[in-house]
Amino acid sequence: MPELPEVETTRRGLEPHCVGRVIERAVVRESRLRWPIPAELATAITGARIWQLDRRGKYLIMRLDSGSAVMLHLGMSGYIRVVPPHTPPLKHDHVDFLVGSDCCLRFHDPRRFGSIHLTEEPAESHSLLRSLGPEPFDARFDGAYLYAQAGNRRLAVKAFIMGSRIVVGVGNIYATEALFRAGIHPARAAGRVSRKRFEGLAATIRAVLAEAIEAGGTTLRDFSRSDGQPGYFQQSLDAYGRGGQPCRRCGRMLRTSRLGQRATVYCPGCQR
Repeated sequence: MPELPEVETTRRGLEPHCVGRVIERAVVRESRLRWPIPAELATAITGARIWQLDRRGKYLIMRLDSGSAVMLHLGMSGYIRVVPPHTPPLKHDHVDFLVGSDCCLRFHDPRRFGSIHLTEEPAESHSLLRSLGPEPFDARFDGAYLYAQAGNRRLAVKAFIMGSRIVVGVGNIYATEALFRAGIHPARAAGRVSRKRFEGLAATIRAVLAEAIEAGGTTLRDFSRSDGQPGYFQQSLDAYGRGGQPCRRCGRMLRTSRLGQRATVYCPGCQR
C-alpha cells in the first residue's frame, strides 16, 4: 500500500494546485469506503478556503479557513489525481474536490480501503491520529528514543519499528530496507538491540525515507503520483522483493521469511 513517501509525494504534488484556493464544490459518488464518508461533507466544506495541506503519518490533512479539516487516507490502492473539472470520471473515481474554477482533485480507490474524514477539532486530536508516534524526521526520533521504547521487548525489531505508536510511516518496504542497511536481522528482539545499533537504525530509517521521497515514492501495483506518473525508488531497493537473489554487499543469497504475516527479506550474512 502507499507508505509515507508515497503520501508525501502526493502532498507535494497537490499542494500547488489547492493551497489558497476555495473549494467550490465537492462531489461524492461513492461514500462506502473503509468508513462511510460523512453525509454532511460536501455541504460543510463548500466555500471554505484551503490554507494548508499537511501530512501526519499516512494521512493527508486539508486544513480549511473555517477551522475544520478534511483527513484523507489512500488505503491500499488509492490515489488523488489533478484533472480538469469536466473530465469524465473513471469507474473508481469516488470523490471530487473542485477547487477554484479550473481544478479538480479526484480521489480514486478501486479497493475502497481508503477513507475521508471531516473533523471540527484539531486534526491531531482526532481518534485516528492522537495516539501516533513521532514522525521519522522529528527531532525527538533518534536512537535514544528507540532504545528507551524497546526496553526488554521480545517483539521482533521489524514489527517494533512498523508500529505506528512507536514511529509513523515505516511500512514493510522501508522497514526491510532500513534494517538491511543497518545490518540488523529483522527477527531480532527489539529489546536485544543495543543503543548504538538503534542510533544507526534511526539514521537509516530517515535516509531511506528521504531518498524515497526525493525519488517520488516506490512504484507499487496500484500507486501513481498526483500527475499520474509512478515513483522510481523501487529501482534502488536492496532487499525488499529480492528474495533468492544475491546480496549486493556480500553475494550471499537473500532469504525470505514471514514476520507478522508479512514477507521479510534479509541477508543471512550481513544482518545479525
